[in-house]
Amino acid sequence: MDRESAEYREALEWIHGMGRFGIKPGLVRVAALLEMLGNPHYNLSFVHIGGTNGKGSTAVMLASIMRAAGYQIGLYTSPYLLSFTNRMAVNGLDINPEELVELIKEIRPLIEKIKIDPNLGQPTEFEVVTVLALTYFARRKVDLVVLEVGLGGRLDATNVVDPLFSIITNVSLEHTAILGDTVEAIATEKMGIIKKGKPLLTSAEDENVLKLFKERCRKLNSPFYRIYPALSNQYELASEPVAVLEKITKEGQYFSYTGFTRYFEELFIPLRGLYQITNASTAVAAAELLSGMGFSVHQDVFRSGLAATEWPGRLELLHRNPLLIMDGAHNPASMEVLAGAVPSYFKYRRLILVLGILADKDMKTMLGHILPLADKVVFTRPVLPRAAEPQDVARFTLGNFSLSAPPIIVEDYREALDKALAEAEPEDAVLVTGSLYTVSDIRAYWVEKNT
Repeated sequence: MDRESAEYREALEWIHGMGRFGIKPGLVRVAALLEMLGNPHYNLSFVHIGGTNGKGSTAVMLASIMRAAGYQIGLYTSPYLLSFTNRMAVNGLDINPEELVELIKEIRPLIEKIKIDPNLGQPTEFEVVTVLALTYFARRKVDLVVLEVGLGGRLDATNVVDPLFSIITNVSLEHTAILGDTVEAIATEKMGIIKKGKPLLTSAEDENVLKLFKERCRKLNSPFYRIYPALSNQYELASEPVAVLEKITKEGQYFSYTGFTRYFEELFIPLRGLYQITNASTAVAAAELLSGMGFSVHQDVFRSGLAATEWPGRLELLHRNPLLIMDGAHNPASMEVLAGAVPSYFKYRRLILVLGILADKDMKTMLGHILPLADKVVFTRPVLPRAAEPQDVARFTLGNFSLSAPPIIVEDYREALDKALAEAEPEDAVLVTGSLYTVSDIRAYWVEKNT
């Protein structure tokens, strides 16, 4: 089936049409739909991954390691970067559009029943997509599903599963209207994915958060494992599993890893940023845990699996002279990390920023991190109802920050990229960021334009 076929487009329009129902935390609708389908998730093994930032990267690297070990691996992530089918993949291959259409045909009558039930009501888009993914993985009979949380954890649609263990990468302020306005409140929501007797693996750094996690694990009799944040030199020591940056190349970076039972030198990941080494070490530690749960993971598999990781839109370099960098930083914590990584991993004369963010974000803090790097800023808009208007962001910026040059406002994201590249000299850099939706739109335009 052509990805642009009328039937496929209609199916996607139906799914995206549920976006108007917003976010409705809770598990009852997902559980009811899955029960109608025979509870397909009962036949699957899961690693459940939550966190504020890095959960997608960790999921992708873990899936790549386990694929290299010879297992059939289902991977569920969100949001998608290039195509809706990116969200559910088996062994690195997205669901076929024809299979997706057939699954949607099967599930639509069930949703009609659910939404008229006064005790259930209309499912949200994320709930429906989660049910589609779990059904798809069960029918493909995968050996393991690496499942990324959508929002929070306790009431997230993915929390219907009973995983082998859970991972929480980190916790910082996000979605405060839904999850709470303190890091501790958000951590409480995220640790809702910890299951009784099942281990928790975390790379969180905040001591208050770690205290909450440890107490929760104690109450549930769940083993607690901490991954120490990646180190930038060999002279620092840590008692927990830890990775140390060895060298940076044009293609990515190398690091050493000391874990529960394994030690590696010169592990390579084709991703940039010290935080990606933390994510990689979390993925390696997770594979170590799996190797003690009946999965055979040979020493060489860790190396080949990490090296084969594909995760576009994360500090991704798409062009040189000028540099064209894309990163989906979309909250204060990820924007702060991005601001530190760009000058560390790239050399340039001037930085031209292409910025498109969502209206419900902490705009002031995000801008405060990234604007000091920029010599020029092009404000644009991702194609999403929740997107902030570029005129409003520019006005807010001028009212709160000093810019090196007058802001450039370009509503259309394609024209915004073209404008930024036209402003850039060969020795400059263009950075596209603010939202994964912004990166998705602009990256797809760039790829289409250059193929």
